[in-house]
Amino acid sequence: MVAVSKTVNARQVAQAASAGIRDFGENRSGTLHEKQALFPEYRWHFIGRIQTNKLKDYVGKVALIHSVASYRALEAIDRRAHSIGCVQELLIEVNVLAEASKDGVAPEQLADLLSAARALKSVCVRGLMTMAPLGSPAAARHSFAGLRRLRDDLAADFADANNVRLTELSMGMSDDMEIAVEEGATIVRVGRRLWT
Repeated sequence: MVAVSKTVNARQVAQAASAGIRDFGENRSGTLHEKQALFPEYRWHFIGRIQTNKLKDYVGKVALIHSVASYRALEAIDRRAHSIGCVQELLIEVNVLAEASKDGVAPEQLADLLSAARALKSVCVRGLMTMAPLGSPAAARHSFAGLRRLRDDLAADFADANNVRLTELSMGMSDDMEIAVEEGATIVRVGRRLWT
């Protein structure tokens, strides 16, 4: 579980950590930097929209970037990681249901993006991420099952790639995490439900 800490203060992060949580997620580089400085012993995840001008704030500093949705972002992360001598682990965000309001690569473009990633030296794709539509358990299940099928269909094609390991499925948040787990999530991002 990644505790989405973007709306809470340092005291609340400390309370969550005392209860055993070790992974925290932020969607803004400024708050990520502040909280990570206070709690460097925990694993921090970047879960926000990729802005290439802010990569220096989190590439090489977070355990996992969850939201890579284009070749441009992937290549920029690779460039930044190379410049500081690290390999950045990340997830490819997939817009499974083609929602206009959401980021993510289209399912039919995923194989091409993974192939492009295979040629890069300073990134490691650990898996896939998606966000389901809000308020519809049936749509959430369809989205999560679709992501799992995509991963399962492509895993064999990239089994020989050192830097494409499709082991993680980051899907599910406070309202739909149970469905996500039923559909094979390995990472859930929980915020509101955890802090209330």
